[in-house]
Amino acid sequence: MDASGVGMGVVLSQKGHPIAYFSKPFSPKLLRSSTYVRELFAITAAIRRWRQYLLGHRFIIITDHRSLKELLTQVVQTPEQHMYLVRLMGYDYEIHYRSGAANQATDSLSRIPKFESSIALMLSVPSLSFMDELRTQLHRHPDYIRRHRDIVNNPANHPGFFVVNNLILYRHRIWLPRDVPIISTLLTEYHTTPTGGHSGVAKTIARVSENFYWLGLRDDVVTFVSNCFDCQSTKYEAKKFAGLLCPLPVPHRPWEDLSLDFILGLPEYKGHTVILVVVD
Repeated sequence: MDASGVGMGVVLSQKGHPIAYFSKPFSPKLLRSSTYVRELFAITAAIRRWRQYLLGHRFIIITDHRSLKELLTQVVQTPEQHMYLVRLMGYDYEIHYRSGAANQATDSLSRIPKFESSIALMLSVPSLSFMDELRTQLHRHPDYIRRHRDIVNNPANHPGFFVVNNLILYRHRIWLPRDVPIISTLLTEYHTTPTGGHSGVAKTIARVSENFYWLGLRDDVVTFVSNCFDCQSTKYEAKKFAGLLCPLPVPHRPWEDLSLDFILGLPEYKGHTVILVVVD
């Protein structure tokens, strides 16, 4: 580990091979503290971060601050020493000294690179062309042009529809004709891209329907997800295995007790009001 004037850097190694790195800037209070306190904080912060690897095992702390080598034999004189030593209780460790020149990995982690003043800094801002492409495709589509004109001329005949920024909105979502080409782009964006994450049908439908609406949206999403090659080749079945078939035993004689009854007077459900009950 190493602590500089701006932050700390630590490398966790096992048998000479680095397996984890950790760097952290110092708070304003630590920036005003002494080098000894900053080095102590770096030790305790690293041990707390990698507690699951270190607790119960003997390990070595390598530092370029020579006074910390005698940490366990020093007389505790300051509140900072007492606070940090309490955090190290319960660990089995040794502190070894190594010069800064031989401790380059942690030294580089603890410092912020200084840029030359002649370097020009540039801010890049994404320029999205999606809405321009969307408007271009919609304004060429005959169904969209016709509905747009009808909504503007007779808004009462189209409840839930209204025009904003030359786009048709249905319940605050952009309305699209069923066969507009950009639907394929939307399904790819909401499902296949890293932000889409190859989500399932329900999540993909929820994401798409937050901003867009077209007739047959659910069917299109189901078809698109079921035909996704990555989903079919890498995703596992998320339900329990069916197991072995358990057929009913074949009766060795005719039924003796058989009854049937009708339950009448029920509320109508899909045109039905009667239940037939058969008891064997």
